[in-house]
Amino acid sequence: MIMRNTFGHIFTLTTFGESHGAGIGGVVDGMPAGIDVDMDFIQSELDRRRPGQSRITTGRQEGDVVELLSGVFEGKTTGCPIGFLVRNTNQHSSDYENVRDVFRPSHADFTYTEKYGLRDYRGGGRSSARETISRCVGGAFAKLALRQLGIDITAYTSQVGNIAIGNDYHQYDLAQIEKNAVRCPDAEVAKQMEQLILDVKADGDTIGGIITGVIQGCPVGLGEPAFSKLHADLGAAMLSINAVKGFEYGEGFGGVGQRGSEQNDIFYNDNGRISTRTNHSGGIQGGISNGQDIVFRVLFKPVATQLRPQPTVNQKGEETVLEMKGRHDPCVLPRAVPVVEAMAAMTILDHYLLNKATHL
Repeated sequence: MIMRNTFGHIFTLTTFGESHGAGIGGVVDGMPAGIDVDMDFIQSELDRRRPGQSRITTGRQEGDVVELLSGVFEGKTTGCPIGFLVRNTNQHSSDYENVRDVFRPSHADFTYTEKYGLRDYRGGGRSSARETISRCVGGAFAKLALRQLGIDITAYTSQVGNIAIGNDYHQYDLAQIEKNAVRCPDAEVAKQMEQLILDVKADGDTIGGIITGVIQGCPVGLGEPAFSKLHADLGAAMLSINAVKGFEYGEGFGGVGQRGSEQNDIFYNDNGRISTRTNHSGGIQGGISNGQDIVFRVLFKPVATQLRPQPTVNQKGEETVLEMKGRHDPCVLPRAVPVVEAMAAMTILDHYLLNKATHL
């Protein structure tokens, strides 16, 4: 069986590594030459994703320090493939010994075994969310390129369980996102979210929620009208993230009760520039960016790993009871925020380069 490990068309990221192997790494290809490489920024993107950063995340302690192997010279990208590696240093593989022959409920254990005939039971191996380290590195390089184009990408936690903030990001100061452990721009709601996560953690359970993404400064014309619509590729990127169960943009499912007369974005002349008075479309119309902010939401399910007994079966089909050990996130959202930004950044840069390639 062949496993697909590459994302993108022109700007591509190929990832490798397992949760409890020697490390996680990747190769970024198609990165424009001459882009200033800010290593502090790249490392800070990994620091936002790393485990052990607060009391509401997994207790696994990893420095997640990135090593660049190629593609950068004298502080600039060369246009050559960028190889990188992040070494694993704090694996507790023995925590997974009791699941060697057992299928964890709602994990990839069963489907992976059926597809490939084997699996790395230590933390899920290739299907572990630790693979998203590579995405954050690739996303950081994409963000560095997008900076020069004036394109900014921000994501934040907008809902945990039933605790949510409003959908209009304009009413919040997005600079507040990194000032609390949940990464929510509303400080008071963030406290409620954090307490809910702690309560769920104390019960040995998990909980999900929603991350909102905002892409500002995106030019008109990214995306295709048929099979590579911008929102379709954004959706595919988000749905490739572990634990993601849904994607919507613009009004999304919330607009199903409205009429077309309420949702249509009316055009007007904004000092010589055609713009829209509203943004119900979420910055994308006909699969192509229209110059407005691109707004989307990503739904994350509760983490499948439970620190409480669960009935299941082993590889022989025999019924058993699973009691998980180890260090796990009670809620994936706080650490998933930079991953959502990374996937959005790589998608937008890839489409920008595709657009240039089709307009020579």
